[in-house]
Amino acid sequence: MLTTDFTALLLSFKLATITVLILLIIGIPLAKWLAFSRSKSVPYVSSLVVLPLVLPPTVLGFYLLSIMRNESWLGSLFIKLTSQQLIFSFSGLVVASVVYSLPFVVQPMVATFNNIGKETVNTALSMGASKRTIFWKIIMPLSKKGIISASILGFVHTLGEFGVVLMVGGNIPDQTRVVSIEIFNHVENLELQQANQLSLILVAISFAVILWMNFNNNNKQLIS
Repeated sequence: MLTTDFTALLLSFKLATITVLILLIIGIPLAKWLAFSRSKSVPYVSSLVVLPLVLPPTVLGFYLLSIMRNESWLGSLFIKLTSQQLIFSFSGLVVASVVYSLPFVVQPMVATFNNIGKETVNTALSMGASKRTIFWKIIMPLSKKGIISASILGFVHTLGEFGVVLMVGGNIPDQTRVVSIEIFNHVENLELQQANQLSLILVAISFAVILWMNFNNNNKQLIS
C-alpha cells in the first residue's frame, strides 16, 4: 500500500475516533432528553437531529462551509482563538463530521433508552432515587450495548464520508485527504488497483460491524 493511502487511512481513523468521542459527550444527554422528556419541543429537536440523514451531502456541506468560513462569527472566532482557519482544516472536518454523523449515533441511543421505558424511571423516582442515580445506576448499565453499537455505527459512517468532508476540508494531503477522497483520487487517475485495495478495507470493516451488530441483536433477543 502506498504511503499516501496509509496516511489517508490513519487520518480517517483519527477523524472517526475524535468524532465519536464528541458525539458520545453530546449524544448521550441529548438522546436521554429526547427519550424521556415531555417537552413540546422534542419533535422539533428530533427533526433537526435527523435532518442530516435526508439532506444531500452537498447541501449540508454548503451550509457548513458558509457557517465556518473565515468571515462568519464561528470562523472568525476560531481564528482569534487558534490563529488557524476552520475551513479546509482537520478541525473543520471534525465539526462537519459531528454534524453529519449525529443522527447515526443519537437515534440508536434514543431507541435504546425508549426500550428501558419511562415506567422503569418513574418507578425508581417513586422509590426515592435521584435523577443522577437513575441515570448512572439504571439507564447507563441497561443501555451499554446500545451505546456501544451506536458508537461503532457512527465510527464506520464517519470513515465513509465523502461529500461533506470534501466541501468543508478540501483535498489537502496529510491534513484533510481522508480515505474516501483518496479512493476518489485513485479512480480519477485510473489507479483502479489502489482504489480497490482501499475500498476493500472499508467494505471489510463495514461488513464486520454489521455482522457484529446482527449477532449482538440476536443474542439480546435470545436472552429476552
